[in-house]
Amino acid sequence: MSKLVGFSIKMQNVKTRILVEVNVYNEGLKIRQTLSKFPPDAPYDVVVVDDGSTDDSPEYIKEFKYPVIRHEVNLGVGKAIKDAIEYGQKNDYEILVVMAGNGKMQPCDIPKLLEPILTEDYDYVQGSRYLTEGRKDNLPLFRDIMIRIFTWLVSITTRFKGTDVTCGFRAYKLRIFDDPRVNIRQHWLDRYEVEYYIHYKVLTLKYRVREVPVGMIYPKEKRNYSKIKPFSGWWSMVKPWIFLPLKIKE
Repeated sequence: MSKLVGFSIKMQNVKTRILVEVNVYNEGLKIRQTLSKFPPDAPYDVVVVDDGSTDDSPEYIKEFKYPVIRHEVNLGVGKAIKDAIEYGQKNDYEILVVMAGNGKMQPCDIPKLLEPILTEDYDYVQGSRYLTEGRKDNLPLFRDIMIRIFTWLVSITTRFKGTDVTCGFRAYKLRIFDDPRVNIRQHWLDRYEVEYYIHYKVLTLKYRVREVPVGMIYPKEKRNYSKIKPFSGWWSMVKPWIFLPLKIKE
């Protein structure tokens, strides 16, 4: 605990330009609860990407005065992340943190994601609910099993012994996207594909990658805990791990 407190103090003097992107699609009160947890003196900026919400999420977002990128219709989390990357590049940010606005991820974990980049020059930091000090409260058993299997298969493909490839709480240097070998502007990357495309690229192109423990807190009722559709959603996540090694896509 003392290490994290000490790092939080150092964070107040960080000169690096850091952007935190919060993805939102029909989260209702969850987005208000998430945004209310950001400290007012945080050494980073926040941008909200509203991916075509049709509920009262936009009204809750307005309460916080953060910049908002809004899609008139739902285009997918991949398009939201791509828009945040473009926004970060245009506004001279150096690091991007990606998180969901559904209440599972906590802003208090952001320093854990940033520390390896700021102090050890890592390029990409993956959050993990499975590392010591990570949390996976109320994670449904079937989802737990599928995450472990998927992560094991990815570790075989990339030879990176990760523990949680599906955790969407991540941070990376935006200079990664200046690399012509990392082409996120392809249209097939507009949904869950882009997260795993980036993951595959940073590992196979030998960028410096590390995992850190974070919390992924699921609702106790275990209903409506995910927007990932059983078949199309998982196919979207698996697709890059087939298309890229086989060179079907670049």
